[in-house]
Amino acid sequence: MSLTSVQQLSDLAQGTATLRLNGGEATPTETDKEVHSIPPADYKYKRFLPTFDRETKYPPLEPFEHKDPGLAALKDPNPRAFLKGAVVNELTPKFGSEIEGVQLSKLDDRAKSQLALYVAQRGVVVFRDQDFIDQPPEWQLNEWGKTFGRLHIHPTSGGPAEFPEFHLVFRDAAPKKGLASYSPNKLSSTGWHSDVTYELQPPGLTTLFLYESPTSGGDTAYVSQVEAYNRLSPSFREYLETLLVVHSGVAQADFSRQGNRGGVVRREPVENVHPLVRRHPVTGEKALFVNKQFSRYIVGLKTEESEAILNLLYTHIAQGHDFQVRANWKPKSVVLWDNRITAHSAIGDYDPERDGFRHGSRITPQAERPTL
Repeated sequence: MSLTSVQQLSDLAQGTATLRLNGGEATPTETDKEVHSIPPADYKYKRFLPTFDRETKYPPLEPFEHKDPGLAALKDPNPRAFLKGAVVNELTPKFGSEIEGVQLSKLDDRAKSQLALYVAQRGVVVFRDQDFIDQPPEWQLNEWGKTFGRLHIHPTSGGPAEFPEFHLVFRDAAPKKGLASYSPNKLSSTGWHSDVTYELQPPGLTTLFLYESPTSGGDTAYVSQVEAYNRLSPSFREYLETLLVVHSGVAQADFSRQGNRGGVVRREPVENVHPLVRRHPVTGEKALFVNKQFSRYIVGLKTEESEAILNLLYTHIAQGHDFQVRANWKPKSVVLWDNRITAHSAIGDYDPERDGFRHGSRITPQAERPTL
């Protein structure tokens, strides 16, 4: 089979969160159902490589009632009991933790509730030395992922043929195709976003694990939208809390359909209006809820007014190095984050031809509709 050109894949990353960590898909080429085969023929995780089925279509998502499991932990007399015996390293005082000595696959329902509360409090948590990667995919999705909400199937991403609920991270090496550059048309590969915020009920507690990662580089950066909100002046925060923002998946779908890219659109794109500031249903903390990838404009403001406010917030989020962390992808790591109160970006600082390819799965449970 022919391979999608590397330049096309890199271009896709510009507009549709494609082909980057926590963000996207690769693209089909000649057949309706095609699988990338750049990893070795005996690759252990071959069944989880992306496929592109242009025939399957999904109906619009229906609203559902979401009850966050972290609520139960609020009444727990020892809400961090699941960390007993663990080594906990706080990456920064208020945001981000790294944990050794907790095996996610062994947690019972009480511990999962405690975990949900802890991730909501810390924003992003990196778990080391996990056996998660080799658990049955049915367990990963049904016993793990569904604990935290209804599983989301990405509308424009190539997923595993058997398990479309996995949102794949896949960046490969195609010799002589030019994939030495991650974002050839940008000064930086950084692209801050929260996942699929155009949905009526965007994701909450999200899980990401990698089957294969480059030998060096490829971290994921995270930023606290809670602290980004808290840093603003009180009067400005008060004004922002009156505003609503349109989030759109149209550009992502259009880009997937564009020209000869041959991308899939398995569910028609939607736009939804969300508050610019949302409150977490468990912790009660307020957080900015805007991102450059999917937020389009502020309802009721003139174009120049909307762009001025949004661009100020985008710059504030991107430059807030004192409320950001980087997750380093060591083997057998699993990263959990609360998509409601964080944004993230892949760090495209590696060369797949030299440093190896990246391949992983994201489990993306939907949560409640954002409110303030």
